[in-house]
Amino acid sequence: MLLTFVTHSKHVHTDNSDFMQRQRIINSNRRSSNGRSSRLTLALIAGIVALSVPVAFATDWPSIYGPNADSTSSQTGLLRVWPDAGPTVLWTVPLGSGFGGPAISNGKVYLLDRNEKVGDTLRVLELSSGKELWTFAYDAPGSFSFAGSRTTPTVDGEHVYTTGPLGDLYAINTKTHKPVWHRNIWTEFGGDELPRWAIAQNPLIYGDLLIVAPQTAEAGVVAYDKLTGELRWKSAPLSGTAGYVSPMIVKVDGEDHLVMVTAAIGRGRTARDGSVNGLDPLTGAIRWTYMNWQCVIPVPQPVDAGDGRVLITGGYGAGSAMIKIRRSGDDRYSVTELFKNPDFGAHTHAPILHEDYFYAQFTTNSRADGLVAMSMDGEVKWKTDRQPAFVRAHAILADDLLLTSDGNTKLYLVDPDPTGFRPLASTVVLERGDNWAPLALADGKLLIRGQQELISLLVAQ
Repeated sequence: MLLTFVTHSKHVHTDNSDFMQRQRIINSNRRSSNGRSSRLTLALIAGIVALSVPVAFATDWPSIYGPNADSTSSQTGLLRVWPDAGPTVLWTVPLGSGFGGPAISNGKVYLLDRNEKVGDTLRVLELSSGKELWTFAYDAPGSFSFAGSRTTPTVDGEHVYTTGPLGDLYAINTKTHKPVWHRNIWTEFGGDELPRWAIAQNPLIYGDLLIVAPQTAEAGVVAYDKLTGELRWKSAPLSGTAGYVSPMIVKVDGEDHLVMVTAAIGRGRTARDGSVNGLDPLTGAIRWTYMNWQCVIPVPQPVDAGDGRVLITGGYGAGSAMIKIRRSGDDRYSVTELFKNPDFGAHTHAPILHEDYFYAQFTTNSRADGLVAMSMDGEVKWKTDRQPAFVRAHAILADDLLLTSDGNTKLYLVDPDPTGFRPLASTVVLERGDNWAPLALADGKLLIRGQQELISLLVAQ
């Protein structure tokens, strides 16, 4: 059984102490009679007016894992004590089954819903109320193991991009609500039989490109012009077979590398040919490849651990591997394996890095380690096992706290402490389990997708 898939708020304000200090400066300058002081006073007043106007704005959650693609938010003011009934439920919207999470942009929520007998529907809701504003639907009937949508929309400017489980990639204008262009990333590059759990590619925007990974015999990763849909480049086929990882950007010696993980062929000790690849995001040229880590069903995206280090995680016996990439010459790179650890991994969502420690849910078909913490050098610090159990769910780091589902019906607030599991609060928020979709956080509102609803919770003051 599997798996997949599977996009805060910042307040600028002037506190009372700042205001009083500015008032003292203004009054002092008012008492000065020379022209220079008067001009200084006018300049200070103008600056203070600009700074003193209360401005509150929400940082969007425009794609899977948020604005930095690392499941972290700049939201502050998180509630550290919850009422007995849990955070206030602002609204609930019914949905079909699925594992695709919400994206948030400009006060609107974008989510891909699916009816296997008909096709896919992009639903656009008002963040404040849950009111449905508009939809875009297309025919894509078909069934596969674990029904429903897989991916999170990506919002960029006036366009929202979605990838359906049959490979349909759409660019939709958010003002006209009409498609701008459409491609099928599976059939276009010679894809044959769909992967068992279908296509799970979350669209990645890089400059003027939209990047996805077909993982077919004709192309490993491809890039389209995000405005026109024109194919800008396609990489060579990658070693391995189609998995459920989406490409992501990591930094190596100050430059961007596009990292893509493919699935191994075979099982257990016979697994082979799976690969981790670093590509030039502007051309698709393969810069480096690492093949000493094999996962037959890879889902989590890699983690940029800084200093050229990349953490790769998976389930099904794969565990984790930390590699370091160095530039060894013009267009030449070396890959060093720093460690492998079978006791730290992730089934569906990438670990969160906080103060040199990684936190991930490591429950798969063969083990139930729950929420697990690991140091930068690969030492497991603690795990919850089944007390409590955490199963394939997503977490968001905000205000130095973790907001995480347990993958079933509960939401937890956790202090990420490498010395031990520190839950601060928990509450039941869903009626059904299999809550594996990525979360989203914006403007103090946490969005959680279950198997029959999308819920908005007020989690910040």
